Amino acid sequence: MAAPLACGIHAVRVLLLRSPVRVRRVLLAAGRDAGRLGEIRELAQRAGVQVSAADDALLDKLAEGVRHQGVVAEVVPRAGDPETQLEEALEAAVGPPLLLVLDGVQDPHNLGACLRSADAAGAAAVIVPRDRAAGLTPVVRKVAAGAAETVPLVAVVNLARTLRGLKERGVWLVGTDDAADRALYEADLAGPVALVMGSEGEGLRRLTRECCDELVSIPMAGAVESLNVSVAAGVVLFEAVRQRSTRK
Repeated sequence: MAAPLACGIHAVRVLLLRSPVRVRRVLLAAGRDAGRLGEIRELAQRAGVQVSAADDALLDKLAEGVRHQGVVAEVVPRAGDPETQLEEALEAAVGPPLLLVLDGVQDPHNLGACLRSADAAGAAAVIVPRDRAAGLTPVVRKVAAGAAETVPLVAVVNLARTLRGLKERGVWLVGTDDAADRALYEADLAGPVALVMGSEGEGLRRLTRECCDELVSIPMAGAVESLNVSVAAGVVLFEAVRQRSTRK
């Protein structure tokens, strides 16, 4: 199986700064060592990561349409099964864990944006179903702007079972639904909580909805009926951040 790839200056730079042990090799555009690409080479060499020259045709082929800016990195996949990854993420959380659950988000741009918001909000992990959902592609890594390397993306076989397991650990499950009577700002998000978002267009699946401890809606004052899932994720994540900072 081919190694997963990170494309673009920012994504590769963050990876080399934060998790250099996960970089197997860096491919740089031949003859373009100045500026930020020169910094990428220095960071890689400092970390003992192999650097190889590559022509634009090879980089274009590897990036598969993603704007690579002259650099592609081969990434070592995260070790362990999803249950182990989630357990490690919960144990590593500072304070009450904050989790983001995406029930079938299929657009890689949305997933990348959600990862970026999760990183900014200090989320312990983002949980997705393994099937019928976007995975960690070069596009996702690019849009995430480095967050794909800092926030574990845990792809589980059975999302409902994982949610029930979180409830047994004392994590409160808050689902978002445009039709919910309870507003987001009425929910208590200061404790261990998983924020559960539905897919584009269809929202939460029935089993996922039934697993939630409560459903909330984001108050809308304008003419549009709903927000893009990545925007909605940012809203609910930072409401949790606001409540936690206020409690402190």
